[in-house]
Parts: sequence; structure tokens; C-alpha cells
Amino acid sequence: MAQQQVQKNTLYVGGLAEEVNESILHAAFIPFGDIKDVKTPLDQATQKHRSFGFVTFLEKEDASAAMDNMDGAELYGRVLTVNYALPEKIKGGEQGWAAQPIWADADTWFERERQREEMEKMQAENRAAMQAAEELHRKKLAQDREGEKEDETEVRDDPMAIAEAQVLK
Repeated sequence: MAQQQVQKNTLYVGGLAEEVNESILHAAFIPFGDIKDVKTPLDQATQKHRSFGFVTFLEKEDASAAMDNMDGAELYGRVLTVNYALPEKIKGGEQGWAAQPIWADADTWFERERQREEMEKMQAENRAAMQAAEELHRKKLAQDREGEKEDETEVRDDPMAIAEAQVLK
């Protein structure tokens, strides 16, 4: 596999706190030079960023200075990981954040996938338990109703109960 060409003016910024948005990211990196673009890819499910973003500088030297100064720096209490972004090879050369590296998020992707699978398993178990409980409840209600019917039929068939009922009238 050929080494992917590094984009020397686009930085991958990892470890972003939830509160960090594109304008905060822009403000954190603007001291190093003119910024062309800032992206924080959103998780489609939550519509929140996936704790990483990309900052593209106009000048390679500015990107280099920002990386040297910001890698390991703290932003909103989280330590940042800043390095050069690799260009994306998939999605038919689309631009935008799809043109950014997916590998950057791969390690956390596996962890999130495992957590999602565990969550789905727990939810399925909970649903099964709920259904079992509901089924048990329905059976008990049905038995109680059957019991009431039995009481009524006993009255109808028992000669002593019939005699008592007539006396009570």
C-alpha cells in the first residue's frame, strides 16, 4: 500500500470536549495564522460532533506552528491530539469532511460499536423480560376471570346455592 500524501495545511484535532464547536475551534487555532476552513463532523444519530475536527490553514507554516503548539494542549479540560490529516480515499473523491481521514476515528469506532452491541443486547433482554412479565400478567388476569366464571357456574349448578338464592329473593 502506497503511503498516503499528507496534507500539510490541514490538521486533525482529536479529543474535543462536547462543548467545543467550530467557532471555538477556530478561535483556538486562529492565533497561528489565517484559517481557510474548520470542520467538526457530526454523528448522524446524536447530531453532536464525534470529538474530533479538522482545521485547514492557508499556509503550511501556520499549520505546522499550530500543530507544534496545540498538540497536547488543553481545551475545555480535554487534552488535544493534533497532527496532519491524511486525505480520504473513499466516497468517489467527494469533498467536504468526507474527504477527511476515517482512520482518525477508527480506534474509538470499534469501542463505540462494541458498546452499541452491548446496549442492543441489554435492550433486547429487557424487552424479552417485559414481554414475559406482560404475558404472565395476562395469564393471571385470564385465570382470575376464569375463576369468577367458575364461581358463577357453581352457583347455577349447586342445588343448595339455588335454594339459598331463592330464599334471599
